[in-house]
Amino acid sequence: MFSKSFVSILFLLTIVNLSPSFAFPTYGSLAGLTEREWNELIPRLPKSCPPTPPGPLKFNGTKLVHDRAHPFRPPAKNDIRGPCPGLNTLANHGYLPHNGVATPSQIVNAVQEGFNMENRNAIFVTYAAHLVDGNLVTDLLSIGGKTSKTGPDPPPPATVGGLNTHAVFEGRFIIENRKHMTYSSIFNQTLFDQFVDFSNRFGGGFYNYTVAAELRFQRIQESIATNPQFSFISPRFFTAYAESTFPVNFFVDGRSTEKKLNMEDATLFFRDGKFPNDFHRASKPSATEGINLIFEAHPVAPGENKDGKVNNYVPDPTSADFGSFCLLYTNFVNQTVGGLYPNPTGILRKNLIKNLHFFFTGIEGAGCEELFPYGQL
Repeated sequence: MFSKSFVSILFLLTIVNLSPSFAFPTYGSLAGLTEREWNELIPRLPKSCPPTPPGPLKFNGTKLVHDRAHPFRPPAKNDIRGPCPGLNTLANHGYLPHNGVATPSQIVNAVQEGFNMENRNAIFVTYAAHLVDGNLVTDLLSIGGKTSKTGPDPPPPATVGGLNTHAVFEGRFIIENRKHMTYSSIFNQTLFDQFVDFSNRFGGGFYNYTVAAELRFQRIQESIATNPQFSFISPRFFTAYAESTFPVNFFVDGRSTEKKLNMEDATLFFRDGKFPNDFHRASKPSATEGINLIFEAHPVAPGENKDGKVNNYVPDPTSADFGSFCLLYTNFVNQTVGGLYPNPTGILRKNLIKNLHFFFTGIEGAGCEELFPYGQL
């Protein structure tokens, strides 16, 4: 019922900051540009043909990842860090470029090498984000905010942004604590205190699947009660539960026989972006193991607060859920990507076709039919 290929905490969104003098939102993706603006932009960008994503690790067992070749080095003044503690950690230890800008292939390699993320899951989550807000021409992503390091800025009013802005991919969803404790590279002590409190109350001082279930349900209930625009539909419906598993599956030393994260190590990852000393990655390729336990503890149907009122949560039968995973894929391709890129041409269309296929390879075997909205090469 629960596929390993769920969209995850690794939203690697690269977006554009648009001038308020134009009829665009303050933040949007490159896809928000008109056809004329795209035609002006593309010749100015260094074009890159996206390579085939990396395959599985040759050795996929546990191993020391906080080693001599990957010491901790805090970000320098001009280095970029974002809201994802996993990516921040990988950049601080050199598994990703230290400046915080990487290609999708580099990210897939890094999450496998550093955390032993399962190959198809790594591909699925990386290319989902890249398709929505990545720079599909230069094949570069920022793990944080706006930077010229992703390539020359598009002509005004657009400039390439980064993970710190994510509204396009998450659609109508209003943040209900997307990363448990971090946002825009700022450590949120209040949310971390809640993380610790729930770990003490439900996990004996450790974060485990039981704690994850209680904390996730608490955050959903708080959002229903306080956020009149709260929306909990696909894809956010999937990512909320998937990301709740990640601290257990990726931040626990791979030599441990117990799936629980202590608070000292949690602080290092979330606050400092640092592997604990002598840290070994997971003992086998992992993805969203435990997601069924988290969801089934307090099942919630996809839905949203209606009419701009709190405590007015209504299920949405049109949203994909855990029983209709292929609907998530179909809606993502036809509605999300199709809505952003209605009439792509040239290198943009070519790279869209390639990246959509790479994205699909992340769920091959799940019983979904591959879609080709822009044709085939």
